[in-house]
Amino acid sequence: MYRVMIVDDEAVVRNGLKNTINWSEHGFELIGDYANGREAWDAVEMYRPELVISDISMPFMDGLELAGLISAQFPYIKMIILTGYDEFEYAQQAIRLKISDFILKPITAQEIRLLLDRIRAEMDEEKKRREDLSRLNSQLEQSLPLLKERFLERLVAVGLKESEVTERFAYFNLPPVSPLYVVMVVDIDDFGNRELHSYEHDSEFLRFAAFDIFQETLEEDHVLTFRTREERMVAIIFGQDNESLLYELVFSLAEEVRYHVEKYLSFTVTIGVGRASANVEQLPISYKSALSVLDYRFLLGKNRVLSIMDIEGKPTNVMPLSLEWDRKLATAVKTGAIQEAHQLIETGVAELKAALVPVEACMLQMQKVVLSLMNSIQELAIQQQEPSIEQQIKLMNVFRFKTLDEIEVWLKEVVSAVISTITDNRNYLTNMQIHRAVEYIDTNYANEKMSLQDLCRHVLMSTSYFSLVFKQHTGETFIEYLTGVRVAKAKELLHNSNLKLYEIAEQVGYKDPNYFSILFKKHSGITPKDYRDKQIKGSGA
Repeated sequence: MYRVMIVDDEAVVRNGLKNTINWSEHGFELIGDYANGREAWDAVEMYRPELVISDISMPFMDGLELAGLISAQFPYIKMIILTGYDEFEYAQQAIRLKISDFILKPITAQEIRLLLDRIRAEMDEEKKRREDLSRLNSQLEQSLPLLKERFLERLVAVGLKESEVTERFAYFNLPPVSPLYVVMVVDIDDFGNRELHSYEHDSEFLRFAAFDIFQETLEEDHVLTFRTREERMVAIIFGQDNESLLYELVFSLAEEVRYHVEKYLSFTVTIGVGRASANVEQLPISYKSALSVLDYRFLLGKNRVLSIMDIEGKPTNVMPLSLEWDRKLATAVKTGAIQEAHQLIETGVAELKAALVPVEACMLQMQKVVLSLMNSIQELAIQQQEPSIEQQIKLMNVFRFKTLDEIEVWLKEVVSAVISTITDNRNYLTNMQIHRAVEYIDTNYANEKMSLQDLCRHVLMSTSYFSLVFKQHTGETFIEYLTGVRVAKAKELLHNSNLKLYEIAEQVGYKDPNYFSILFKKHSGITPKDYRDKQIKGSGA
């Protein structure tokens, strides 16, 4: 029997429905009738009926408001709305509230009986589906592999009591385990040169293929395999009472997995082998040590089998690279010594590897190097070419690399780019300084006392460096360029003015007219007087 209640503010309607319908004949038990939605809601909360038949227009709380509360808190309760309003908007609200039926008054007893039969048939079908044990068992069977994986993951990550392990092993039909135990963790390095754009080569397919090889290789009675939520592959190897023989077996299996993945899938994995455990409850110790040894891929490289036994006991130098190394790298970058900078990076990486410095300390050192490079750009680069905030953040993202070798390659690329930027900017600044020097000469050529020292102070350069770059940019020394400017100005005055020769000499920076004449002839091939006469004759002609 399904429980049903009636809600209507008209007593005649309630009494008519109660007395004209044989509720049990249609599979229902009438548990009450109520005059408004508020009373009905209290009863719904208390009795939880399967069906509510309600008027739409009532005091205190109408039928749609009642339907909204029921839909929100008891969505399994079906509801039929009775109304005398033939309004489309009511029908729309009824649909949104998932009301089973929306009936216009007046309604006959026969119509109510047919409606109840239809609703009961729907509820019977729903009940049948919910109670369909074969369907539930089928769903459970489909879920068992995932449930088993989550159980095994919990077993190694958190640990379980031996009694619970025995019970769960029986439930999942797992073979009984016995000491000693070792956990092996396999992590895909990357997918190499494979393209991940097509279905057959997408990452999920490749991970599935790797796990298939992993399971086939470790298909032994004394091995349990599963995948973690982080997409790592894990094996629990057990049943060997001699620790040395157990490790020998584990290393052999691990190397076989590594080899087969590389050979058949053309990408690589790194495998961490944890510490041996004497009982099941200590499996988390073995698992965590296998995970920790995977971190050493960062120092030792990809495509390896790494064991906690190989790492433990080795002296580790947790000190980062020296300040002297930082200073030398910064100097090499600022001076544009790219080969020296690359050699320093290689040396630094080799030192970090040899000392087995923890990953965190390595990352901190690499971030310091990146900050030093950014400071070099800010010190030497012109404002327009300083990296944007987004570029700086990208530059700092050293955590995207899995190995120190990858960071070494990346650092060399960054250093080369920084040196190129600094060189370009230095050339730009030098060009600007030479341009200022030329402007200064063109403006102050008449100053007899102009000297190289004055010019260098004006452009803020040393005399030796200025002389070198000035000759590179103009093809002349400072004196040659200044003399050329003065002679050119003198020619303009000789052609366009009636000034005396000694006056022209003084206006172009020479107090001694004779010295001016000698320089003019040396530069032009003729004396100032002959030049003027030639210009006058040319104009007359």
